[in-house]
Amino acid sequence: MAIYLVTGAAGFIGAYTASLLLLEGHTVIGVDNMNEAYDVRMKEYRLKCLVEMMKKFTFYKQDISDKSIMHQLQNEKFDAIIHLAARAGVRKSIADPRKFFSSNLTGTLNMLEICRDTGTNKFVIASTSSVYGASRSYPTPETASSSEPLQPYAASKKAAEVLCHTYHHLYGIDVSVLRYFTVYGPKGRPDLALFRFVQWIYEGRPVRLNGDGQQSRGFTYVGDIALGTISALKPVGFEIMNMGGGEVITINALIGLIEEITGKRAEVQRYPSNPGDVWTSWADTTKARKLLGWEPKVDMRAGVEQTVEWYEKERAWASDIKL
Repeated sequence: MAIYLVTGAAGFIGAYTASLLLLEGHTVIGVDNMNEAYDVRMKEYRLKCLVEMMKKFTFYKQDISDKSIMHQLQNEKFDAIIHLAARAGVRKSIADPRKFFSSNLTGTLNMLEICRDTGTNKFVIASTSSVYGASRSYPTPETASSSEPLQPYAASKKAAEVLCHTYHHLYGIDVSVLRYFTVYGPKGRPDLALFRFVQWIYEGRPVRLNGDGQQSRGFTYVGDIALGTISALKPVGFEIMNMGGGEVITINALIGLIEEITGKRAEVQRYPSNPGDVWTSWADTTKARKLLGWEPKVDMRAGVEQTVEWYEKERAWASDIKL
């Protein structure tokens, strides 16, 4: 069995990935600073699920952008670092870009330095489809330009990708860069559309929608993303790979799907489009299928049904989560 360092272990993707590794019998050392990027009760809930799950889970409440984390972990031995911690959020990054670069770039530098100091030769890092900016190539392959990001969030993740290549070149670290496309599912981030829409519709609150709702996304179920992340632990040298769902759905259609599943009607309030948002996203996952044998399995209806089922089960507190 292996020992993995998972950053962002209380995060949406991080907690799911850590739980799968633990179920496989591996040892997981988790790091998360439990910041206020969104309602911390969701992070505490995910962390509690992990702690109750296995004795092979150790947790450090630590900020990855703080250099002291390198000293704290310098004597550990890891088979790989799965770097999923980040400040995420297109719109919030416009308001406070410094926080995003501190976490996403300096934090990545610290994790790469831990690789170098501990002799860890495998590094998996979460990136984002946002690096493609306003790409007009759909479905978008990894060869599409990622040099024109539209928000500080995307720019910080692109910078982290470039830094990873530097460490691969200098120190031979094997790196898998995973560009995720719009992840959703149970225990999801409350600042993302799926959680917001489910809460608003289920509780009879107005659904606040930017734009006309014809913008679309290739949503990807969190379980598929976690499995893809684990598959990326294999040696690849240095590779950038898309991970996204095969289905693309407009926001209007998504709202309609949630209405159908919940049996409740949405009261939609429309607002101007946000300048940081892209019109659509759709992943070409040919490379991940070829190199990792990965492809998404959970279709949109099944994923939304599981999300709504989780919300109903946890509604007593989830209905009060701040968005």
